[in-house]
Amino acid sequence: MPENKPRDVQVYPIATNTRILRSRSWSRLRFEIEYALAKGTTANSYLIESEKTAIIDPPGETFTEIYLKALQQRFHLEELDYVILGHVNPNRAATLKALLKIAPQITFVCSNPGAINLRGALENPDLQILIMRGDETLDLGNGHNLQFIPTPNPRYADQLCTYDPQTEILYTDKLFGAHVCGDQVFDEGWEIYNEDRRYYFDCLMAPHARQVETALDKLADFPVRMYANGHGPLVRYGLIDLTKAYRQWSQQQTSADLTVALIYASAYGNTATLAQAIARGITKAGVAVESINCEFTEPEEIRAAVEKAGGFIIGSPTLGGHAPTPVQTALGIVLSTATNNKLAGVFGSFGWSGEAVDLIEGRLKDAGYRFGFGTIRVKFKPDDATLQLCEEAGTDFAQALKKARKVRSPSQPATSVEQAVGRIVGSLCVLTAKEGDRSSAMLASWVSQASFSPPGLTIAVAKDRAVETLTHTGNKFVLNILKEGNHLGLMKHFLKPFGPGQDRFADVAAEEAENGSPILTNALAYLECSVQNRMESGDHWLVYATVENGKLLDSDGVTAVHHRKSATHY
Repeated sequence: MPENKPRDVQVYPIATNTRILRSRSWSRLRFEIEYALAKGTTANSYLIESEKTAIIDPPGETFTEIYLKALQQRFHLEELDYVILGHVNPNRAATLKALLKIAPQITFVCSNPGAINLRGALENPDLQILIMRGDETLDLGNGHNLQFIPTPNPRYADQLCTYDPQTEILYTDKLFGAHVCGDQVFDEGWEIYNEDRRYYFDCLMAPHARQVETALDKLADFPVRMYANGHGPLVRYGLIDLTKAYRQWSQQQTSADLTVALIYASAYGNTATLAQAIARGITKAGVAVESINCEFTEPEEIRAAVEKAGGFIIGSPTLGGHAPTPVQTALGIVLSTATNNKLAGVFGSFGWSGEAVDLIEGRLKDAGYRFGFGTIRVKFKPDDATLQLCEEAGTDFAQALKKARKVRSPSQPATSVEQAVGRIVGSLCVLTAKEGDRSSAMLASWVSQASFSPPGLTIAVAKDRAVETLTHTGNKFVLNILKEGNHLGLMKHFLKPFGPGQDRFADVAAEEAENGSPILTNALAYLECSVQNRMESGDHWLVYATVENGKLLDSDGVTAVHHRKSATHY
C-alpha cells in the first residue's frame, strides 16, 4: 500500500440519483485494533439527489476539508435538505459544524440516542433533528422513500441503517465493512477481501454478536442488491456470502459455553477502544464476550450477563475524580451478583488522574475477587503497544477461565488416533515478528515447506497466540530454525508464560533482520518471510509465506525436532 500517497476523495455514481464519496486514507488511520492490518481505509459517504437531497454519513475531521471541497464541486450545499447519520461520534463534529456553517438549513436524521450524542458533540441544543425509531420514513421524491432500521450495539448504541427502496441499497453504517483502501469501489473478486472482512468482524462485531444477530434478523426483511457500508469496498458481488458469514461468525460466539461479561462506559472513546482490544484477545482464545455499555443497558440485563459469565471485566474513564454514575451502578450490581470465585479484571483511561480505576480495583479486592490480569491504566489515547498489551491481557484472561474449567473436568486419556497424530514430527523453530511498537514470538513445530518457486512454507499459528496478530497477509516475520544440542534453552524461554506486553526478547541474543523482525543468533538458520495468505483451520490459522531472504548460520549443525506423545499436547 503506498504509505505516502496523499488522502483524496473518490466520487462515483452507484445507482439512480446516488453517488458515493470515498474519503481515502492510504495509510493506517489511527491507533485502534481494528486498523491493525495497516491497509488504510475509506470513509464512505453517500449523496442522494432527488426532489429533496440527502447526505449519508459525512466523514470524520481528518477528511473535513477535502470532503467539503469534493462535495461543493458537484453540488450546491445551500440546497442540501438532510444529513443522515448512521452513528454519531465526536470525530465527526468538525465536519458537521463545517456543513452547518455553509448550510444552516440542514435537518439531521438519526436515532434517538444519536440525537442525544449529536446535541452534545455539536454543543447545540437547538439543532433541527428528525428522530427515526423504526416506523418513520423520509420521502426524498422519485421513489426514494427512505426507511430506517435501528441496529444498536454496546459500542454504537445509536447505530441506524437506512434502506432506499428505489435503488434497493441498504446503507449499513458499521456493518459489513473492511478497512482496505484502493481504487476498487465495488467488491468484484470479493474473495480477496475475506481476510479483511473477517478481521473487521472479529474486532468490531464479535463482542456484540447477540446484537449483530438481531440486526441480521431485522435486515433480512428487505430486498437488497447492495450494502453501502461505512468502510471499504461496497458489498454487491459477495453480498449473499458475506451475509451468511456474519450469521455463522455470530453464532460461533453466541453458542459458546464460556463467556466474559465486559462492562464499561466511555467518555471520549478511549475506554471503548481499550475494551475493544481486550475483547479481541478474549475471542481469539475461543471464549465469547458479552459486551455491555452500562450507559445504555438496563440493570437486569447487566445482572443476567454477570450471572451467566465465567468472569467479568469492568472499564471506566475518570470524570471529576470519580467513575461515571452508570459504572458505579454496574459495579454495585456485580458485587451483589457475582460470587467471588469468578475471575475479575479492571481497566480504564483518564486525562489527569485515574481514581475511578483505583476505586473499582479496591472494591473488588476487598470483596475477595481474583484478577485475570494486572489492572490496566492508560493516560489519554492508547497507542499500538498499549493495545497489544490489552489484547494479550484479554487472551490471558480467557485462558485462565479455560484452565479453571479444565481443572474441574476429569482429564481423558489420549485416544489411539490422537497418539498416532502426535507422532508427526516437525522441525523446532521460533517465529519472531515486529511491526512498529508491536513485537512477539512463538515456539513452532508445525512447519512445512510448501512451494519451490517461489520458495514458500506453511506454518500453523494458534488463534490465541499473541503473535497471531502479526501474521496476516502482508506481514513479515522471521522463522528461526533451532539447532539440536542448544535448542533447549531457547525452547524453555519461548515456552514460558509472558505477561501482557512483556518483551519476549529481553534475555535472548538477537539482531534485526532486513524485514525488521528479530533473528535469534544462536539458531541453526533463519528465513525472512512474507505472508501471502492464510486459511482458517479449526483452532489454528494455516499461514502460507514466501521466503525472501535467509541464511544458514551453522553448516555443521543438525535441525532440532520435537517428538510428541499425543495430538492434544505440545
